[in-house]
Amino acid sequence: MTQLQPGTPAPSFTLPDASGSKVSLADYAGRNVVVYFYPKAATPGCTTEACDFRDNLNSLQGAGFDVVGISPDEPEALQAFAEAESLTFPLLSDTDNEVAKAYGSFGEKEFKGKTFTGTLRSTVVVDPDGNVRLAEYNVDAKGHVARLRESLGVK
Repeated sequence: MTQLQPGTPAPSFTLPDASGSKVSLADYAGRNVVVYFYPKAATPGCTTEACDFRDNLNSLQGAGFDVVGISPDEPEALQAFAEAESLTFPLLSDTDNEVAKAYGSFGEKEFKGKTFTGTLRSTVVVDPDGNVRLAEYNVDAKGHVARLRESLGVK
């Protein structure tokens, strides 16, 4: 997969959220949006990252950044995850991995000694004009949001 570069247009998307409603990148036109990809809802690393975004959501939104999480999970799994962890930002279902592929967030990875393909933990920040402001790939769940805030100058 080709990774996105700052200054290039972010690929458009429309995906169902946890309740089945359609959410598009175009819905965030004129705003900054953090689009983060994670492999599977309710797993330890993905829960750590989602809760970190949840706990930092007010400061991110206060600085003008919305947050959207995308995984290959079905909407029902996303709904259960959002309820269990009190997540208040949209979680989107990319079951065919087409959006992850378009964003360069799908590829080969290793887990517990096995190599396979799947969603790569990554974050793309899209600016108000729909261009990539920042793209980070293969990020660590722990401490990622703090590093992201620093990169974006969010206090």
